[in-house]
Amino acid sequence: MRVRHLTAKTLLATSLLASSLLLAGCGEAGSGGGEAEPTSSGTSGAADCAPVAGDKLVVLKDDKGLQNSDNIIPAVNKAAADKNPEIVDLLNSVSAALDTDKLIQLNKAVDIDRKTSTEVAAEFVTTNKLEATDKSGSGKLVVGAANFSENVTLAEIYGAVLKSAGFDVEVRTIGNRETYLPALEKGDLVAVPEYAATLADFLNAKINGADAKSVASDDIATTVAALTPLAEQSKLVMGDASAAQDQNAFAVTQEFADAHKVTTLTELAAACGGLTLAGPAECPDRPFCQPGLEDTYGLVFSDFKSYDFGLIGAAVRKGEAAIGLVLSSDGSLAAS
Repeated sequence: MRVRHLTAKTLLATSLLASSLLLAGCGEAGSGGGEAEPTSSGTSGAADCAPVAGDKLVVLKDDKGLQNSDNIIPAVNKAAADKNPEIVDLLNSVSAALDTDKLIQLNKAVDIDRKTSTEVAAEFVTTNKLEATDKSGSGKLVVGAANFSENVTLAEIYGAVLKSAGFDVEVRTIGNRETYLPALEKGDLVAVPEYAATLADFLNAKINGADAKSVASDDIATTVAALTPLAEQSKLVMGDASAAQDQNAFAVTQEFADAHKVTTLTELAAACGGLTLAGPAECPDRPFCQPGLEDTYGLVFSDFKSYDFGLIGAAVRKGEAAIGLVLSSDGSLAAS
């Protein structure tokens, strides 16, 4: 399991710019929460549903948009993009080839199958035919990555595509957003794989103050529309958002989903009450975790069990909880 979310969350919690975001959500820097629209209170009459152990987890669709649209999106230094417009085009080709299922497979290859990010990136570029046909690029480019495996793999994909176009490319793991974003704005980095909703709210807090209202949305087009002018003020250009998302999600075992015929959180609320929820310790207090599930979907919980983030999926698989907070791109969600 990836524990980088706890580490990054702890780092962000110390940042004035990010503090307001963390009070609103319950995931990490690439796992935003949305503007919850409260609905009616708890579902009445639904039978209590006990946990069902199983080997495979499935994410229930967030059909009412509780979470923000944290889609993978290239963030590019504006001066570099102005000098070499093909950089954005090349990275957009990666976005076009990437969806959440493929991101899950990339994470599985690195985090579970123990391949290196470099070799997984090379396989992805070849399989998806992303090599550039125009090899006229020249000059050295440094692609930055946050210090967790998913972002490193995405940065390696960016680097491989740019290298195929003739550029001399280095991929450099930098650290958290507070560290790599100034380097990207300054031009020490040419591009970084980013997360649309989280970056939008981060830049909004940086530019408009830590108390600024979230500008992110569960709709990716709305989120990108809010992000674009904030990026421009930060001397950045945003590429196209991919269909791939790394954000908070809620999962049950396949056996539980089959038994109760549920694929969405709305269906779960209609079918089940008295659920046991697994999540990080702060989940009962965060509007995009337990309170959001209760207010937006009318889900009724009889118990909450606290786990370190990396242990939640295993708890649900073992039948210790019926539903748990996971990440939508977790490699353990890959089909067997």
